[in-house]
Amino acid sequence: METLRIVFMGTPDFSVPSLEKLAQAGYDIAAVYSQPDKQRGRGKKVTYSPVKEKALELGLPVFQPDSMRDESVIAKLRELAPDVIIVIAYGKILPKAVLDIPRYGCLNVHGSLLPKYRGAAPIQYAVKDGEAESGVTVMLLDEGMDTGKMLKKAAIPLDAKETTGTLFDKLSLLGAQTLLTVLGDLPAYEASAVPQDESQATYTAKITKEEAHLDWTQDAAVLERLIRTLDPHPGAYTICRDGKRLKIWSADVVPGESAAPGTILSVTKKQFTVQTGKDALCIREVQPESRKRMATAQYLQSADLQVGEQL
Repeated sequence: METLRIVFMGTPDFSVPSLEKLAQAGYDIAAVYSQPDKQRGRGKKVTYSPVKEKALELGLPVFQPDSMRDESVIAKLRELAPDVIIVIAYGKILPKAVLDIPRYGCLNVHGSLLPKYRGAAPIQYAVKDGEAESGVTVMLLDEGMDTGKMLKKAAIPLDAKETTGTLFDKLSLLGAQTLLTVLGDLPAYEASAVPQDESQATYTAKITKEEAHLDWTQDAAVLERLIRTLDPHPGAYTICRDGKRLKIWSADVVPGESAAPGTILSVTKKQFTVQTGKDALCIREVQPESRKRMATAQYLQSADLQVGEQL
């Protein structure tokens, strides 16, 4: 089998298993590209992306250009002479001049079963919309947004309590496995690549912080999925009577009453229940402001929630 020379482009945790598997499989990784380092926190501490950290651990050269359109950046890529460029959640759009460099093109591992859920938040929307399954698609990049020909899909079922975090981890591993399968016979997969059905395409925008504020007039089922969608970041929340935020990490849909949405219907030692637009939510896990995540039972040991109180 031909040993492919690869340039890898990625930034977050989602990309790391693929980079690791490529190295373990003995592929010739010429270089790794990742987003520029960021300064975080009050101390302005410089932090590396997860992909850069893994690349350095593997002893691979790392490049972090500000733009992929810079002529010197494109010239460097040509000099590296990759057979294929692997792009996984890199965070930058590649111009045609880059797409045309490798003889096998640029492959992308996308966290959805394309053409559904193109765009920035495919994993979040699979949870938010209550999908029965999700998966990954290995495709050829073109100049569009997730519009290239598909080489291979792999699907998995979603658990009843799937969160963005748990699905993210599952799909990152599935993506790595599926990528290795495709690379094992890349010419054959590219020869049988399938165009996407544009009539079935949907786009996902980034989840905003504003969406994290729970609207109790919505149905309990919708809110329960939203809570799981926003786990682990940024976390769904409500406002208590003291004006402080209470993040809600886990809840179950239960029968409601005729009370106004946002009304606390019951409080026990272990949980409390809130009326919604349809049905109610039994709150299982929370996070008070400036504190850690905890079981509702622990929170209620010191919280003074009252039946009839409005959130």
